[in-house]
Amino acid sequence: MVNVLFVCMGNICRSPTAEGVFTRRVEEAGLLDKIGIDSAGTHAYHVGEPPDPRAQKSARARGVEISHLRARRAVAEDFERFDYVLAMDYDNLQILQSLCAPQYSSKLQLFLDYGSHHDIKEVPDPYYGGPLGFERVLDLIEDAASGLLQSILEKHTGLK
Repeated sequence: MVNVLFVCMGNICRSPTAEGVFTRRVEEAGLLDKIGIDSAGTHAYHVGEPPDPRAQKSARARGVEISHLRARRAVAEDFERFDYVLAMDYDNLQILQSLCAPQYSSKLQLFLDYGSHHDIKEVPDPYYGGPLGFERVLDLIEDAASGLLQSILEKHTGLK
């Protein structure tokens, strides 16, 4: 089993969207029994809350349902459980680095490192913007989700 954790600040916009999109990709590949997927936030602002309604609406329009997800805070133990801990931006990456024991540092990286159709490294936070920000986030996440799945399949050939 390969386990993937997506992390943003509050776990109500970017990371649950990434969890939902990646879950759909993994399901389409028939690998839900081989790849575990979760999301978390570096801050406890929204623990227990569902994703932002705007994130839900944008995801649903693309066939991704995330309304059942609930925000949680990332903890140091996540680095033991997950093989990939993927931050949405540099600020959250830095916070995660402070939680991460040295032996797990290779598990931590930026999610958009797996994207191939965009020249940016950070998924922008759409929280204070309008609907177009959520659409942009989905574009970036869909691109990186495809690249991540391909990378996992290449690295963990036993999953195919």
